[in-house]
Parts: sequence; C-alpha cells; structure tokens
Amino acid sequence: MIIEVNSVEQMLAFGQKIGRLLRGGMTVELVGDIGAGKTTLVKGIAVGLGIDETVQSPTFTINQMYHGRDGIMLAHYDFYRLESAGIMLDEISETLHDPQAVTIVEWAGPVNGVLPDDRVTITLTSPTEESRHLELHAGGVHSQQFLEAIK
Repeated sequence: MIIEVNSVEQMLAFGQKIGRLLRGGMTVELVGDIGAGKTTLVKGIAVGLGIDETVQSPTFTINQMYHGRDGIMLAHYDFYRLESAGIMLDEISETLHDPQAVTIVEWAGPVNGVLPDDRVTITLTSPTEESRHLELHAGGVHSQQFLEAIK
C-alpha cells in the first residue's frame, strides 16, 4: 500500500489515523532518510494513541517512552547513532514482548534480529521537498489485518 502526503498536516493526520488503530503488542518499523518525516509521523501516531506529551526524536537519547490511552505505552526507538544495540538489545526485547507497548523503531539495523516478523514496515521517501510517499508493508497476519483497517 502506498500513501502520498503533501504537507506536514497530512503526515500528522495520517499518523493520527494509524495511532487510533494501533493496539498494545504491535511493532512499527520506520525506514527513511534523515528528514523524510519519520518523527512527524510518530507525532501524529502519538496523538492518535491519546498521548498529550510533545514527542521528540530519540536520535540522541535512543529511546523515548510515552503513556497513552487504555494503559498503552508508546516506546519510540532510534538506533541511527549505534553500530550495535549493546545493552539496548535487552530493553527493546523486553518492550517487544510487552502486550501494552506499541514499539516504533527507526534505523532498526542493530536490532533487526529481535524485531518480530509480524510488524508493519513504513518506508518514507521524498520525491519532492513537500511530498512524501509512504509504502506500508505487513510482515504477518496481525500486521496485514492492521493495514486492511487503514484502507
């Protein structure tokens, strides 16, 4: 599935739609160059999850945790600055198995081996300075059902 967004507002709105549909135990991998809109998408997802806090990129902190609706925790990871996950591997492994956690991972290379196959992967590309293409891929049954709900 490919979605085209042409503004920050559209990216936030699409993120909100995703956030309203996400449930605990789900994993989303975001793929895209710096500036592709990954953090903006996560900001929208957070609103859809009922999170009131301001979402910030975890590039320098590696992870950020936010509490949302119905006891859901948003765990947002960014492994851009790491060549290996090291001690973070244990933390993300634990989070991935938490039925109340929605886990979003950017630059997943160092932890790719522990991410579940059944995850949603969103690849963001920038055909122009304003527009973004979001290609959504389901890795399993639950993520496929999720993508069907987005349509």
